Amino acid sequence: MRTDRARVAFFPCVYHEVDGVAKTSREFEAFASRNQIPFFMAHAGPRDEITTAGTITRVQLPRGPVKFPLDRAHEYDLLFLRHYRKLEPLLRDFRPDVVQITGPSDVGTLGAYVAHKMKIPLAASWQTNLHQYARRRMAAAVSFLPKTAVEKLADAAERGSFRASARFYKIPRLLFAPNQEMITVLEAATGKPCHLMSHAVDTTVFNPEFRNRPPGGPFRIGYVGRLTAEKNVRALARLEQALFDRGHRDFQFVVVGEGAEQEWLRKNMRQAEFTGVLTGPELSRTFANFDVLAFPSETDTFGLVVLEAFSSGVPAVVTNSGGPQYTVRHGSSGFVARDGAEFAGYLARLISEPDLLSAMRAAARAQALTTSWDRIFEGMYEAYEGCLSSQSVESHSVLHVATT
Repeated sequence: MRTDRARVAFFPCVYHEVDGVAKTSREFEAFASRNQIPFFMAHAGPRDEITTAGTITRVQLPRGPVKFPLDRAHEYDLLFLRHYRKLEPLLRDFRPDVVQITGPSDVGTLGAYVAHKMKIPLAASWQTNLHQYARRRMAAAVSFLPKTAVEKLADAAERGSFRASARFYKIPRLLFAPNQEMITVLEAATGKPCHLMSHAVDTTVFNPEFRNRPPGGPFRIGYVGRLTAEKNVRALARLEQALFDRGHRDFQFVVVGEGAEQEWLRKNMRQAEFTGVLTGPELSRTFANFDVLAFPSETDTFGLVVLEAFSSGVPAVVTNSGGPQYTVRHGSSGFVARDGAEFAGYLARLISEPDLLSAMRAAARAQALTTSWDRIFEGMYEAYEGCLSSQSVESHSVLHVATT
């Protein structure tokens, strides 16, 4: 067992769910387990239970009836702080050095409260651009108004949401973000140090070897993620029409996921297959059978599905807004599009230029092979330990001043 590493109490917003934050949370737990680092995790789930395996203690906490949905897969329990009484003796026994949260969810708020009550440093990662979600949801809610009014209300929702988020992120002592743009924004908004927390992918789970499509057939354009307004999924219908307008017919969109926009997409796309949520080997095969990933989201801070596509030997086309643009190596492992017309143009190139597609497939896989969860989490532990070391120096200085 590693006894020289920071003892982390981790409060992830999600764990069981099918999304990038939940995947990262499970990978963090696996890293601590592999390296025999004492690790405490508390998350929401369907059962009230405590499990211990090796150096890992995991507490699952059920949400109660006083809650509201954030979307089809996520909820917020207004009374989640009630679980502190149960957690306190467990945490006192664990003796954490630092509390890590993944955002201002009900679980994250509980983690912040734990850090406050136990007087230990709080670290937080920025995983979701909530202010951009607020903008899109406001725009959708008031779409019946004149365009200028929609824009003003959407701007106000985005500004207000970011101010509220920034205020929350002033509480932690240490911050993490998945790209340099957000690091700069957070440091300016909070005055707190922010470190890079990138993402990696399991290159054995997502692998070109799972491709089992027969040769020929329509060109497959994949999308994986929630089918919600903040993911900008209606762009898929516009891309389909743009390809028709360019004379392309031999293609098919494969849409993996569920959400409120699903019915609209079904009604407005002519050559699309909707698979619902996929996991495990079925998801791995589906990724490997794509020819390209089309990911039009403008709100993702990273876009883990882009790396999963790369690992499957699939290049990606993404927008120049949000985190995925920092993952794609433009012209090598995919393309970064400035607008819808350019996005469609890049898809059309890949349909028409098999040699370019083949080169990008190889480059995408090679890029994925350079990623490492171990390297990412080692960097986080170095940041924790640097924070704890500086706190120790500060405490010593305060004590020295007080006694002289």
